[in-house]
Amino acid sequence: MKTKDFKRYTITSALPYANGPLHIGHLAGAYIPADIFVRFLRMNNKDVAFVCGSDEHGAAITIKAKKEGISPQEIIDKYHTQIKESFDSFGISFDIYHRTSAKIHHELSQEFFLNLYHKNEFIERFSEQYYDEEFHQFLADRYIVGTCPNCHNEGAYGDQCEKCGTSLSPTDLINPKSTLSGKTPVLRETKHWYLPLDKYQTWLEEWLLVGKKDILKSNVYGQCSSWLKSGLQARSMTRDLDWGVDVPLEEAQGKKLYVWLDAPIGYISATKQWAADTGNDWEKYWKKQEDPTDDACLIHFIGKDNIVFHCIIFPAILHAHGEYILPENIPANEFLNLEGDKLSTSRNHAVWLHEYLADFPNKQDELRYVLASILPETSDSEFTWKDFQARVNNELVAIFGNFVNRVLVLSHKYFGGTVMPATKLTEKDKLVLSELERYPKAIKSSLQQYRFREALAHFMNIARLGNKYLADEEPWKLIKTDEERVKTVLNISLQIAANLAVLSQPFLPFTADKLFDMLNFNDRSWDTAGNAQLLAEGHLLGQTQLLFEKITDEQVDAQLAKLAQAKLDNAKDTAVAEPAKANISFDQFTPLDIRTGKILTAEKVAKTKKLLKMTIDTGIDQRTVVSGIAEFFKPEDIVGKQVSVLVNLEAREIKGILSQGMILMAEDVDGRLDFVAPQSAIKPGSIIR
Repeated sequence: MKTKDFKRYTITSALPYANGPLHIGHLAGAYIPADIFVRFLRMNNKDVAFVCGSDEHGAAITIKAKKEGISPQEIIDKYHTQIKESFDSFGISFDIYHRTSAKIHHELSQEFFLNLYHKNEFIERFSEQYYDEEFHQFLADRYIVGTCPNCHNEGAYGDQCEKCGTSLSPTDLINPKSTLSGKTPVLRETKHWYLPLDKYQTWLEEWLLVGKKDILKSNVYGQCSSWLKSGLQARSMTRDLDWGVDVPLEEAQGKKLYVWLDAPIGYISATKQWAADTGNDWEKYWKKQEDPTDDACLIHFIGKDNIVFHCIIFPAILHAHGEYILPENIPANEFLNLEGDKLSTSRNHAVWLHEYLADFPNKQDELRYVLASILPETSDSEFTWKDFQARVNNELVAIFGNFVNRVLVLSHKYFGGTVMPATKLTEKDKLVLSELERYPKAIKSSLQQYRFREALAHFMNIARLGNKYLADEEPWKLIKTDEERVKTVLNISLQIAANLAVLSQPFLPFTADKLFDMLNFNDRSWDTAGNAQLLAEGHLLGQTQLLFEKITDEQVDAQLAKLAQAKLDNAKDTAVAEPAKANISFDQFTPLDIRTGKILTAEKVAKTKKLLKMTIDTGIDQRTVVSGIAEFFKPEDIVGKQVSVLVNLEAREIKGILSQGMILMAEDVDGRLDFVAPQSAIKPGSIIR
């Protein structure tokens, strides 16, 4: 999977849909690994265009707009701004974060379509597609849900089952329903333009299965191989929609380009806009050059659900066009789960990036570190708040931060913040320096193979090396007997700290900046790493500050409570009422004597959590009623409250108290109780019929 040594790199991260905020699954799937790789390339003086943007077309946007009762434009403006601000605050180093609603993108997408159209690459085909008779419109794939024929997930969309990842057509679904009306759609004839993927089957097998066999990650290669072996079919490149890029044909009025034709072109239009803004030549990053050795290296960082589109459909489009380079690699990641369950935007079971940035200010690198250490590189992985806390406290704080703090504090305390010379190296010193020299090569090799977790582990081992060296040498004790030895120990420790500053840049950019300031040092090139002479004798250090702070139990509990509340809210929204009990006759109902009452006194029943003892004025008498409502109501808050009481319920003893009736309560799906009571003042004893 090693990348060739190209002169120029075009790096893309999957375009996030502008119909909702970013969550940590997005970060782990594409953006953190892409940013690590780009920062690494730039440290090695590579010419890089790192591009991304909001995917602002397609049915998902219009569905969101309909639900919120606003226009698609309002949706994309809202979320594009929020997503861009989140990326900026988190430190993702895009050269440009663009948007597919821009004029330059529409024009380029239409140029692509016309290029293929004039080459007769499309098949014009009439077909029957689902139509919602109530809303009087053809339904895009995402407007249709049904049961997946592969895994039997009942919430599969018309283009893909998000549970098993199977690519679908709407007619594949079992029991399809329109998401607009909720009714079964009917089939009607419509004309569309199809890209015959089967035409490129042989070429794709040669380019992908043969040419990329030793390049692609196993999970990516496996999914592509399975797709190709099942045989490719023609895929429509147009849709009957009212939102998106217009199909640039007179006969196609009212039709839009399929989002999976227009969205990947967003990478190119973003590069084109960046080049126009900065005076660069965008074609050098995307088009084939006269000398093939001058072609750029195109790499897509994506999540599991986008593998087929980036490895098969988009390359087929680029190949059919003929002028563009093809991706060198697509290092896709699998899915990130959250607290034992799948991340879900619809169920609000997610850690949203903008909320994290608000709840944990100035802790971007803590999240970067934890997500990078658990990246789902070849299989699904899981984020938990307890693990987040443990990794920050036990690794960033206790190892990395502790080492840097100790060596800086001791250097200021003993030598006024001046780097002292290292003399008379011991075998232990030489071994430590040899290890230090080895690590940059190991990190570089891992990054070139897109093994980011492994690269991060190597990096943290440098901090472990320094921490152990300092602990073993104990300069705080040596200073009493051997100051010269302390100078050497602190010199070597400071060289390790300087190497950590250099090598932390791809992984922890905010931390790197702080460490460079603390060391008063700014030689940031990768080539300097491994050198034990980064800080010269006599160099004056900067001011010491803590690199990291511990994550508290209270912070973790607050995040877990937020997820629990989201789960509760979702259960309320989706709860189905209990089915009705068997019918009874009117004669069976009339014996129930239900009356209005008023609570006169209330107190907790001793040695119980749930029971309250109340005196109720029923209009016919004053009686004692015991009820299990103490978890929801304080005694003093319900005195004087009107209630509904079943007064002819046979009395029974509860905890030694004779209860003479039952207060009627409503129970919500979450178990919460509330009184069934009159809405205005009414005389106790009034009969409830």
